[in-house]
Amino acid sequence: MFDPELLATANAWPFEEARKLVARVERLGKTEVVFETGYGPSGLPHIGTFGEVARTTMVRHAFEVLTGGSIPTRLIAFSDDMDGLRKVPDNVPNQDLLKAALNQPLTKVPDPFGTHESFGHHNNARLRAFLDAFGFDYEFLSATDCYRSGRFDETLMRMLARYDAVMDVMLPSLRAERRQTYSPFLPLHPVTGEVMQVPVEEHDASRGTIIWRDPASGERFETPVTGGHCKMQWKPDWAMRWMALGVDYEMAGKDLIDSVKLSGQIAQAIDGAPPEGFNYELFLDENGQKISKSKGNGLTIDEWLRYGTQESLSLYMFHKPREAKRLYFDVIPRFVDDYLTFLEKYPQQEDKQKLANPVWHVHSGAPPAPELIGGDGVSGGTTLSFSMLLNLVAVANSEDPAVMWGFIRRYAPGVSPRTHRRLDALVGHALAYFRDFVRPAKTYRMPDDNERAALQELHDRLGEAIGSTDAGALQDIVYDVGRTHFPDLSGKSKSPDGRPGVARGWFETIYQILLGQSRGPRFGSFIALYGVEETRALIAKALAGDLLAEHEAFLAAREQGKIHS
Repeated sequence: MFDPELLATANAWPFEEARKLVARVERLGKTEVVFETGYGPSGLPHIGTFGEVARTTMVRHAFEVLTGGSIPTRLIAFSDDMDGLRKVPDNVPNQDLLKAALNQPLTKVPDPFGTHESFGHHNNARLRAFLDAFGFDYEFLSATDCYRSGRFDETLMRMLARYDAVMDVMLPSLRAERRQTYSPFLPLHPVTGEVMQVPVEEHDASRGTIIWRDPASGERFETPVTGGHCKMQWKPDWAMRWMALGVDYEMAGKDLIDSVKLSGQIAQAIDGAPPEGFNYELFLDENGQKISKSKGNGLTIDEWLRYGTQESLSLYMFHKPREAKRLYFDVIPRFVDDYLTFLEKYPQQEDKQKLANPVWHVHSGAPPAPELIGGDGVSGGTTLSFSMLLNLVAVANSEDPAVMWGFIRRYAPGVSPRTHRRLDALVGHALAYFRDFVRPAKTYRMPDDNERAALQELHDRLGEAIGSTDAGALQDIVYDVGRTHFPDLSGKSKSPDGRPGVARGWFETIYQILLGQSRGPRFGSFIALYGVEETRALIAKALAGDLLAEHEAFLAAREQGKIHS
């Protein structure tokens, strides 16, 4: 248990949000706090949808800790699946099938994948399967079910009674042309079943109906606003949903700031209290464009999990939610390694630091013990980073996990896939990421005369350390060779004994010539893991030009389509 005073001043953003809810409970006398995340199933669930649920879950947990669990909480994952299909997503099959169902409620649109009774049901199932896989505690609600079951009826009648007040909020936000036809209620056509966007000619709160005209036939209809015969335009719908479900907290993207304000004003117009929440920044694809579920740009959930861990994805969502961030393949290694670093630090931290450590929020206050190698395999060791694994894959010349584990076990004999399950999964991720992204981007080169002499000396000096796994001693050899051939003459860096330091060019030489990249790991640690004899063989291949030749052959085969990433 953490000190209550420490909790009251914890400055991680989930605690800042949770304190707003504590104040709301005191102000409104709430006996339960309801969190909501919304999803529009007009396209496949994307990674931003997960981000909203993950972040909301972090706030929910912080609130429960602040209040000692004395106030029950619920998280609703709401699907707006009664919305009409307005356009066909770019990233689904059988598009002609969907084109024929434009304007139908999503739960009436045929499933282009042929696995569910509708497109809406298909996308809902995809969303729920993903949330379940991550172990989120949530209650799924379907707009179609809520409208048709009568769960929204009382609030819909209140919206109808305050029709003019709702229009007073909405009309100033619309263009002049749109104002002429706008209605907060969208009737479902009694013949075609389409969600109609038509002006309302009359509304009768006593009868609970609206009167509208079919623009194609001119026929006039009177439609109840209850029982699933109407749905609401999305901003009034949002406000109606908040009130009907008693929502206390909901996040939204920065692009919805104005919508949140309008929906809040509508909620107040029907005597409700809008929920708390904040606006997070948007995710951007590799070109700096906002990711979209209909376009399918950016990363999918499955793509992240192919190359990185679930925890790294949660960390990505925790990290600076109010700043726009690129969401592309090249961010994965950083967040995998950042997670491992935070996890390794957690056990030694003071309580104040633990509450600010992202892994506390990622794991709802119960981070697992870090998996260490070296030492006794449990303590006294260190985490094997993703970047180190990528470099090991690069020189191991194998996509077999067993080969990777051979190197790891030699360095840390007590370690195995059975004792270090998370590391075993990380090995698989590293193999996939290297194959698809790292190897094609490598750029090897031949050494110049000075570099050749330095690498040859490193090769020879390592011959005196055959069998060593002492990363520090091996790093000393790397530094000694570097001082001879690449001394830092600027005077800015010196060794403990007063000798010149080593210029950055030495390490760039190692990385570019041996690993085909501009940056790399602490090389002594790499040698300890890969093996002294294996590193000497690697240097010999580089000096002979074999590494460069092998990579050029790989690129040529890939260009000819013989190798597929």
